[in-house]
Amino acid sequence: MSRAVVTPLRRPARSVPSRRPARARKTVALGKAKAPDALAARLFLLAYDPMKGRLTNTSKLGKLLRAAALVDLQLAGNLADDNGRARLTKVAAPEDQVLAGILADIGSRGPRRWKTWVDRRQRAIVREVRSDLERAYLIRVEPYRVLGLFPRHGITLRHPLIRRQVLQSATDTLRPSRLVTRVDLRDAAVVVLAATADLRTVVTKDQRNRHKDRLAQLGVRVGPVVPALKKSLQQSSYASGG
Repeated sequence: MSRAVVTPLRRPARSVPSRRPARARKTVALGKAKAPDALAARLFLLAYDPMKGRLTNTSKLGKLLRAAALVDLQLAGNLADDNGRARLTKVAAPEDQVLAGILADIGSRGPRRWKTWVDRRQRAIVREVRSDLERAYLIRVEPYRVLGLFPRHGITLRHPLIRRQVLQSATDTLRPSRLVTRVDLRDAAVVVLAATADLRTVVTKDQRNRHKDRLAQLGVRVGPVVPALKKSLQQSSYASGG
């Protein structure tokens, strides 16, 4: 009697699913964003309130930025104080287009009181500095209309850390441990001009009161633009009944 041959059952081969080719990961270039050199650009960033998501103190912003630009020109040696008037020197004009434009305007009109130059073309400098910051990829500008009629511009910070760095450098000049004569004049200019314009995103009311004497000392170092800005803002306040 012959034995039955039992053939072992083979398991069907598993089908190996074809793998999709791995997608290349997208890399986001952070770029080499850095704090702006121009004082007006720094103060524009500081006028932005991260908590509210918008610019603050806009009624004074034009005067503040003009004052910052004038201080920049004075510190660079392009302008000198001539008995309370801004006078051009023979130092070569800066590459910064905003500063170069102000310098050319002063050159065409001759020496005038510092306040005269603080008061001029306030809206223009806000637009110009905003455009510079947008081109530098430090802010995003989104135009919109209020009630469908009035044009406005929404501002968003692209690099909030840069704003914090600028703020830290400026407010560090208020520390009592630092000698007034040793602090960086550009950082001192930022904090003094901000305090003069009551820009509370930089110097709160309490800080301004506590550091009143130190702010006055720093203001003397910064120069004649500080009292010119103060006088200009006071006159605007009187005119508006404030």
